[in-house]
Amino acid sequence: MDVHRTPDDRFEGLPDFPWQPKYHEWEGLRVAYLDEGEGQPVVLFHGEPTWSFLYRKIIAGLLERGYRCIAVDMPGFGRSDKPTDIGWYSYDGATNAVASVLEELDVRDAVFVVQDWGGPVGLRIGTVVAPERASRFVAMDTGLFTGRQHMSAGWHAFRDFIERTEDLPVGMLIQNACATDVPDEVIAGYEAPFPSVESKAGARAFPLMLPLTPEDAGAAEGQAAAEALRKDDRPALVLWADSDPALPLDPVGHNVKTLFPTAGELTVVENAGHFLQEDQGEKIGSLIGDWLAGS
Repeated sequence: MDVHRTPDDRFEGLPDFPWQPKYHEWEGLRVAYLDEGEGQPVVLFHGEPTWSFLYRKIIAGLLERGYRCIAVDMPGFGRSDKPTDIGWYSYDGATNAVASVLEELDVRDAVFVVQDWGGPVGLRIGTVVAPERASRFVAMDTGLFTGRQHMSAGWHAFRDFIERTEDLPVGMLIQNACATDVPDEVIAGYEAPFPSVESKAGARAFPLMLPLTPEDAGAAEGQAAAEALRKDDRPALVLWADSDPALPLDPVGHNVKTLFPTAGELTVVENAGHFLQEDQGEKIGSLIGDWLAGS
């Protein structure tokens, strides 16, 4: 298996991201993760084409409140190794890689914060794979892919673009999915893990492996996680951006909230797009911290 390992110097001088990675060996790959602070663990699950850098504003706020923050870069993203074959990537692989890190750390009583593909991965771990590791859920602009879910026209256009574009313009994708103007140095932080076409295989693979029918790979596993979640009595908070072009608040956000029987009213995050952690990270960190303090 050919693997790209992004040189460390690509990650020097990242804005507002002072934390150094730790590494875990999983099936011959080096998986990077952050583990900062003490107190109740908060595990933050990124999607694509992002990495733990996306959560830097939220991490800073939660560390100030006394929480321990753990953020794993899935294989293919961030500082983790990147198999160069698109066909290597799968829902099972992403789930098992992150679950292996949490097992090594023996994470318990954690708050699972999920967004984008971090939802299918984190919610599956928290309900089916290792439910003993999670005590609460925070879901943002995500869902569980069962092959029955409705995907917007904007998402299908995005998928078509990914399928025909080998040299993925990661920075452009981030900016187009944000509601605010992202500074050049921050865009460079999102592009840092991907210095070549071959390094972008994972970022291209994830949209293409999303199941669109119940017979597609990963659909049954997503359905099992959805059924478990609908019966779950652990506390949950659901946040949604007001301007998500890929997973619109109406109907997707309101439909996803029904997966969480304990969630109160859906919290709308204003002036935010799909990557709401980038647009409104400080506000989201405060919302999560206040919810944890009061629940």
